Amino acid sequence: QVRLVESGGGLVQAGGSLRLSCAASGRTFSSLTMAWFRQAPGKEREFVTTISWSSDRTYYADSVKGRFAISRDNAKNTVYLQMNSLNSEDTAVYYCAARSADIVTMARALYNYWGQGTQVTVSS
Repeated sequence: QVRLVESGGGLVQAGGSLRLSCAASGRTFSSLTMAWFRQAPGKEREFVTTISWSSDRTYYADSVKGRFAISRDNAKNTVYLQMNSLNSEDTAVYYCAARSADIVTMARALYNYWGQGTQVTVSS
């Protein structure tokens, strides 16, 4: 059993930044591949970024490359999503996700632990 608790969402102006956090509990965090997904109104939940157990591998969706950065602190059982240069297309509910295999992937179905989501709204 894995519990994921997110924080850091909110309202930000276009061009601004936010940092999301996701705290994990219930099993060894260092043995979880972590990821962020997001879902905008009327759209499917889409992959944003993922990070391996030891942070040696990361992968980003093209839409966020160069603007977002994923990181993790295994001592704190927490994964972060630093979001910079935000625009209106980044408005979505952001979900933290986890899987036990140490293989980064963008496939939503391969992540079997999910947080409740946190709203990020980018205003103009």
